[in-house]
Amino acid sequence: MHKFIVTAAKGLDELLKHEIATLLGIENPDSYAKVQPGQVSFEGSLKDAYKICLGSRLANRVLLVLGQGKANNAEELYNTTAGIDWPQIFSGNHSFSVMFNGTSKAINNSQFGALKVKDAIVDSFVEDGQSRPDVSRVGPDIQFHARLKRETVYVCLDLSYKSLHLRGYRLATGEAPLKEQLAAAMLYRSQYHQNTHKALLDPMCGSGTIAIEAALMAANIPPNLNRDKWGFDCWHGHNQNAFDEARGELFKLQKDPEAKIYAFDISTVVLDLARENAKQAGVEDYIEFKQVDALNAKVNSQPGIIVSNPPYGERLDDYVALLPFYNKLGQHLKAEFANWYVALLCSNEQLLKALKLRTHKKFKFFNGKLETLLACYELDEANCQAFEARPSDDEFSNRLTKNLKKLKSWIKRTNTNAYRVYDADLPNYNFAIDRYADYVIVQEYAPPKEIPEAKAQERLAQALMHIPSILGVNKRNIVLKVRKKQQGKAQYEKVSSHSNRIEVHENGAKFWINPSDYLDVGLFLDHRITRQKFAKECKNKNVLNLFCYTGSVSVHAAMHGAKSVTSVDMSKTYINWAKDNFDLNNLAGRYEFIQADCLTYLEQAKITGGYDCIFLDPPSFSNSKRMEQDWDVQRDYLDMLKHARNLLNKGGIIYFSNNLRSFKIDNNALHEMGFNVENISSATIDEDFKRNQKIHQCWVLRT
Repeated sequence: MHKFIVTAAKGLDELLKHEIATLLGIENPDSYAKVQPGQVSFEGSLKDAYKICLGSRLANRVLLVLGQGKANNAEELYNTTAGIDWPQIFSGNHSFSVMFNGTSKAINNSQFGALKVKDAIVDSFVEDGQSRPDVSRVGPDIQFHARLKRETVYVCLDLSYKSLHLRGYRLATGEAPLKEQLAAAMLYRSQYHQNTHKALLDPMCGSGTIAIEAALMAANIPPNLNRDKWGFDCWHGHNQNAFDEARGELFKLQKDPEAKIYAFDISTVVLDLARENAKQAGVEDYIEFKQVDALNAKVNSQPGIIVSNPPYGERLDDYVALLPFYNKLGQHLKAEFANWYVALLCSNEQLLKALKLRTHKKFKFFNGKLETLLACYELDEANCQAFEARPSDDEFSNRLTKNLKKLKSWIKRTNTNAYRVYDADLPNYNFAIDRYADYVIVQEYAPPKEIPEAKAQERLAQALMHIPSILGVNKRNIVLKVRKKQQGKAQYEKVSSHSNRIEVHENGAKFWINPSDYLDVGLFLDHRITRQKFAKECKNKNVLNLFCYTGSVSVHAAMHGAKSVTSVDMSKTYINWAKDNFDLNNLAGRYEFIQADCLTYLEQAKITGGYDCIFLDPPSFSNSKRMEQDWDVQRDYLDMLKHARNLLNKGGIIYFSNNLRSFKIDNNALHEMGFNVENISSATIDEDFKRNQKIHQCWVLRT
């Protein structure tokens, strides 16, 4: 009897235990095998190990334990390895490699651990008076694994040589290939292995892995029956008779599948790949390939099983774009596949909820490093009649429709295609919706404490499904952003990298906005009226725009005939953006763009006077490393205005704005500086922000 360790991807170990028991004809796998995360260990014969190598659909590697012992330190690791009679394992004429798995306090580097094992193997040959074998990382003749668990190391021979998931039939793959053993695990969890007499459909088959694994399973074809190289080829202990017996027994179990297997995809390119892969696997005749959209998929068959890996993406905008697809997929499954069993793999449970189906079972898997959920559904009568929300039935949809109707006449008469259509009107739907030309930005706020986060996410998903039809935009032009308090340099950092700019217009000016890459898109909609009021003050004036962001105020000032405009911001990105906005409006003249800390710029300005109009819209708080000190608008605004006052010409004005809801202004202190103070906050709130009167506060300070 030998001790074996069979490894598998995380989450597949329990399934692997039962698969091994089935392969070896064991009735009680719990008494036979020991399961640990990512592995199953058991004692058996070489023939047992050969059967697993040939027939397992879930295993990665089959390891024969050559020796085990203490490895509290490097010396013990070396001694345990050296205790194995290596010249009896393989010939010194063959090259070898060592893979080391696990760490401990004493051995905290896998490369160091592998080196000690290699040294012990090589030294054993030298001490035996034989030539030392070569160590080769690429294409070695034989491979060994050392697995460290706490202070015990298991030194093993890799019987499989390369991972068993590499069946050899995949000549090419699509964009998001599914590993073979994960496809097999999905089939096991859907109970297809016990129901191969039923039809199987993958309506989004990609390169065909699920359908091919299903065909291999239905035909009882061992997945590695024709592998050309094994890890035991150069092992002295290999028993060819036992291997031939194991191979022969598995070969005899092959049969023709009882039911059809269907593989559909919308792409003819990936279907061609799938056909080639199926041909390589020898199961092309068992699978019907068809080019069809999953939302139109139909089969002429008795109820069977659907197993698929639909697109689910990892980015927020992928999630937004896919919600309507999942909703329509759920409707299609109910309409066309009553009484079928469905198993879908997805990394986002909110997408699965859009199916509007009650789950039967759920299983966690890992697709590479990505945690996923295999959701299984019985499409019985009750599930097919599950409630489906329609826009007319939904309070959010009703409110958004009502808002749009209310703003319709205002949108027609206002000179802009960038405006807000919803601003957390309903407590259960706590987000804002802004339209920029053909794009819609959905900014999610933190849900109220009384609403569980999962429920808030479900409502957000529901809303995202209805927004495209109500606002008349392409679902791919909806961008979801998570709005949270931004501090320091986070305000300037990218959240994506699409480099996607679109043009919007406002009161005769044009602006570039970036709907996806930054939390703020490049144009503050709530300052629309403020920009106009300030710009009208600027004709033939020298203008300073501090904290200029992307220069929208500067553009309007220039277009209203400002003599000169100086724009200052700490961010190089935004200064360049402001320059682009000037170019977009064909503006040329005395326009200066300065990248600098605005507060330092104010304090170090040598001139007295020089500007007639100054615009100040500072952040509420910042502790950016690019600033000499942190900034708090309530604490520091008087010093800022004092320095700005020194730069004003006689009769000059300052527009001062901020969006700190709790901000309190000290009129007396400003009067002492020589300012006449006028609060124009209410007059700067446009129709699309009427619900949120505290979106910002704004004052005009005149000297």
